Amino acid sequence: MQVYADYSATTPVAPRVIEEMMTVYHTAYGNPSSIHKIGREARQIIDQSRRQIAGVLNARPKEILFTSGATESNNTAIKGAAYKNQHLGRHLITTQVEHHSVLHVFEYLEKQGFEVTYLPVDRYGVVQLTDFKAALRPDTILVSIMFGNNEVGAIQPVDDIGELLDGHQALFHVDAVQTAGHLPIDVKELKVDMLSLTAHKFYGPKGVGLLYIKQGTAIEYSQLGGSQETKRRAGTENVPLIKGMAVALTEAADQLDHHNIRLTQLKEYFLHSLQQRTVPFEMNGDKNMQLAHIMNLYFPFSDVELMLTLLDMAGVYVSSGSACTAGSIEPSHVLTAMFGEDPRTKQSIRFSFGHEMTEEQLDYMADQLLKIYEMTKERSGYNG
Repeated sequence: MQVYADYSATTPVAPRVIEEMMTVYHTAYGNPSSIHKIGREARQIIDQSRRQIAGVLNARPKEILFTSGATESNNTAIKGAAYKNQHLGRHLITTQVEHHSVLHVFEYLEKQGFEVTYLPVDRYGVVQLTDFKAALRPDTILVSIMFGNNEVGAIQPVDDIGELLDGHQALFHVDAVQTAGHLPIDVKELKVDMLSLTAHKFYGPKGVGLLYIKQGTAIEYSQLGGSQETKRRAGTENVPLIKGMAVALTEAADQLDHHNIRLTQLKEYFLHSLQQRTVPFEMNGDKNMQLAHIMNLYFPFSDVELMLTLLDMAGVYVSSGSACTAGSIEPSHVLTAMFGEDPRTKQSIRFSFGHEMTEEQLDYMADQLLKIYEMTKERSGYNG
């Protein structure tokens, strides 16, 4: 048996999304910047997709900027806001548990002379509002905080932070990559100025994403060339992928409640399966304060590198954290922020579920973890 439980790294493309994209590949192959009929047909698909996505997010169509994915969206938002507004101040705020496509941008900006505050999190991976209030300054020009964490699933209080920033000069950017299809996303209710998404996290294609930019938000754009995306991002638009993202996001929003119920059931079943087999584990985070599809577990009897290797050989595909750091033996920066220098930073595995998974697959995963426990407990000296 093969079990894929790494859905927060990427999801398979939904069948209907593939069908819609293939239709575009076959029938709307024109350059959307061309003024002839074939080009106008491609342009119509982009315009319709933009309206469709805007409707899901409660945004205006012109507030949607199409990108190549979350990394580009995050880079565009953070660099663009910092450079454009540095005359108002050079202080930026983010958290210690952001995705590397956010953290590495802030580290780069520090080298450019900006001052960055990296907010700590509690043992559940959540930012405290008291810490945020203490960090916010009159010269703060940008706050970037993820909606839901990609390693432990912790949900950040972005709605409360949006309220606190109301009336402040700082722009508010939210990396919502893991939350699409799992939490409702209403950009007006969240009071965000910018928000990043990528299609391959919600059963859409890889290589396409978006950045919501609230009308009137001043940021600097760096990709020069043609006048695509209302002169904000040069380059011929990828029409099939944009169409696929629109279809996938609509389906994810429509099925949100149904899928979350299923995902919660799967997580509870898996936890019960481990308990039945007396596999020692502890949860990193609080299952009542996390995204429905992500669960991070600490296994005290073995190191993560060995476990991932043995699971892979058994046909169980999981990870220790972000796919962007796959292969790294360094402890998770997220777990380090939560627990400090604790052994669990090197002995924890992320399981992320898809709604089409079965109980049989979860039992198989639990069986393989039991085998690893029985094989390694004597060698590790672990006795419970």
